[in-house]
Amino acid sequence: MADPKILIIDDEEAARYGMVRALKNYSVIEAASAEEARKEVAHTRPHLILLDINLPGTSGLDYLRELAGTEDAPPVIMITAHGSERTAVEAIKAGAYDYLPKPFEVDELRLVVKNALEASSLRRENEKLRAELKAARGVGELLGTSEQMRRIYDLIAKVATTDVTVLICGESGTGKELVAHAIHEQSAHRRNGDFIAMNCAALPSDLIESELFGHEKGAFTGAAGQRKGKFELAHGGTIFLDEIGDMSPNTQAKLLRVLEDRKIERLGGSHSIPVDVRVISATNRDLAASIAAEKFRSDLYYRLRVVEIDLPPLRERREDIPLLAENFRRAYAEKYHLRCAEIGADAMKQLVTYDWPGNVRELRNAIERSLVLCEGRSLRAEDLPEEVNSERVTERSGEIFKRISPSNTIDATELLEIPYLTDFREARREFERAYIERVLHETGGNVTRAAERVGMHRQSLQQKLKDLGLTRRYVITEEAQESDDE
Repeated sequence: MADPKILIIDDEEAARYGMVRALKNYSVIEAASAEEARKEVAHTRPHLILLDINLPGTSGLDYLRELAGTEDAPPVIMITAHGSERTAVEAIKAGAYDYLPKPFEVDELRLVVKNALEASSLRRENEKLRAELKAARGVGELLGTSEQMRRIYDLIAKVATTDVTVLICGESGTGKELVAHAIHEQSAHRRNGDFIAMNCAALPSDLIESELFGHEKGAFTGAAGQRKGKFELAHGGTIFLDEIGDMSPNTQAKLLRVLEDRKIERLGGSHSIPVDVRVISATNRDLAASIAAEKFRSDLYYRLRVVEIDLPPLRERREDIPLLAENFRRAYAEKYHLRCAEIGADAMKQLVTYDWPGNVRELRNAIERSLVLCEGRSLRAEDLPEEVNSERVTERSGEIFKRISPSNTIDATELLEIPYLTDFREARREFERAYIERVLHETGGNVTRAAERVGMHRQSLQQKLKDLGLTRRYVITEEAQESDDE
């Protein structure tokens, strides 16, 4: 967060002076009452508020409730009198992020402020994620805000206004049919017609022609009546030919003729039937290599790829994984009436780091499986499939996060609503877990250096790792600690 602003609300000038001195590395604003604070909040829009519970006029607790009812309210840390634990609990229930009982240590104040500002940053990133998720729904069911996906959205918008043939290339599971659907839906004069899809690899070669072009009664053994093919059914709409690279040479020749003449002839028929269709095809094969091997016609290839759209594999657009994962979590939690309300930081880290050879389809299936098996409100790394939650994936996470988060201000594991979906104690535990794991990754797993970074004694951090259930990855033994110190 660039130059965060902190508003201190306390009627005691000496108390404000002490907090200003302790927080000299931040931009600090002062107010002696709730009335003064209202003006400062409207004028400066602080990122954090330190609020004394005892104020003249409107009490701190009443002002906290007032803030909680406003949009985009900053987190609030309540300053309470010694021994007023009941009031502190009431403040937490009213929406306070945390509380500090007087008198407090300077280091304690700085740590609570630091945590609150980081939690506020997480919240804003999550709101941004929600907005991007909502915006991404505008292109069919395609999701992603990466530069690669933005270019694809632009291509879809351009080709949808014409009847040009489109070839979609990409690995299995990247969403080729979703792109075809999006083109059809954005086509003003095609979207009211049918979208007919056919997988060219799913049928034997002797049946593909009948499926594509239809047949007359008695055209072959078993043809008991007339049947329309996919091209006729798609008249006025779009036909999507998936896995076009698996089409037999004989069918390729007939398809080329249809593309040139815009007419089909049913098997066993004697006359041509005009068809008005947009043709979109897709493949996960290297068609240029198939042409060189004389397995695919070059003239058909060039006829199909008037416009070519290349879908990148998921491993090349990792920044889209949190968006996709959250979308699938919401969809399946609603479908199966599950109580899992978030994807935990450790789970998101594994999701972003894994290479996803099955691409978006594999990610969707992994989220569905994991949610069904999840027993808590937060999806954990332990709930993920074994291949996703492997030690090999974990070891690569530091390098991956640096590559997709060059600003180093917030990484993919922080695109979560950790402090805002659970009760206060659970939220605080999840935040500590994500924060300490991030520091350990940045220090290469060195517990001694990590303890120095967070301002804790080494033994205290070791105990914290045990309390948070992190010792599975950061095993603490006497021998390991000796090498850690070296």
